[in-house]
Amino acid sequence: MAQVESARAANPVNRRATILALAAVLCWSTVASAFKLSLQYLTPLQLVSIASAVSALFMLGVIAWQRRLGELTKSWQSSRWWFIALGFCNPFLYYLVLFHAYELLPAQQAQPLNYTWGVVLALLSVPLLKQKLRSRDLLAGLVCYTGVLVIATKGNLLALQFDQPMGVALALLSTLIWSCYWLLNTRIGGNAAVNLFLTFCCGLPWLAAALYWQSLSGDGWQWPPIQGWIGAIYVGLFEMGIAFLLWQAAMLTCENTARISNFIYLSPPLSLLLIALLVGEQIHIATIAGLGLILLGVAIQQGVLRRWLPGRAT
Repeated sequence: MAQVESARAANPVNRRATILALAAVLCWSTVASAFKLSLQYLTPLQLVSIASAVSALFMLGVIAWQRRLGELTKSWQSSRWWFIALGFCNPFLYYLVLFHAYELLPAQQAQPLNYTWGVVLALLSVPLLKQKLRSRDLLAGLVCYTGVLVIATKGNLLALQFDQPMGVALALLSTLIWSCYWLLNTRIGGNAAVNLFLTFCCGLPWLAAALYWQSLSGDGWQWPPIQGWIGAIYVGLFEMGIAFLLWQAAMLTCENTARISNFIYLSPPLSLLLIALLVGEQIHIATIAGLGLILLGVAIQQGVLRRWLPGRAT
């Protein structure tokens, strides 16, 4: 009887964690469409610059609301060089490379390719963090990158012909940059909103320098139309800000992290659905097959399949 009462008492916590996690997944599911639609009105550099400024302002508001403004100076003094390195990786380099990939590729190709970053992170952890290379990491990499080839060649694996090899290369490069960002991020403790604000503040000077260099080449800043501003603000708020905080809150609230983490597998299929509905792209069978392989590879790497096997503890 006591166990039943305990389970009932825990249910509101589990429901809250589930709602927060699903809200984060829904936010992430919309961003591929938002990227593609926004790039109709903005250059990749404009999009990342505006979105980064919006995200930094949003995080500052969150920090003020949490009454953590006093932590900014302390965090900066203890980890300033890490923040400078992180700011170069993200938002400057990562989003610039990613948005160029979205500019060259259909959203249905760029989004699944970028999703392989989890496997890249596991593989990079071996030389950089001296972690042991597991057989499931190698198997996950093989399965994932088979999916990448299926998507990049539109299912014509024997011919190995890529419509946009530069776009594919940039999408895969973005996974390497994002993985390096998270490996660097492990060196810093403290509040997530504080760290993200300082990181984006360190990224903004790099973006300003890129905008200035672009103006010297004769391609100066051109005021975007209102559609571009709306898209950039949306990306800054939801991709770079709100979704991150919702996911963090879900992970802190939940009683079983593994079950909440599995919700992330809903994001790519939902994203493809929104790409078809909002962007108007016809989703290819090869994209669905390749995405299935990428999700399978990520599941293998995270040990999800082992947790789902009969007789295993969950």
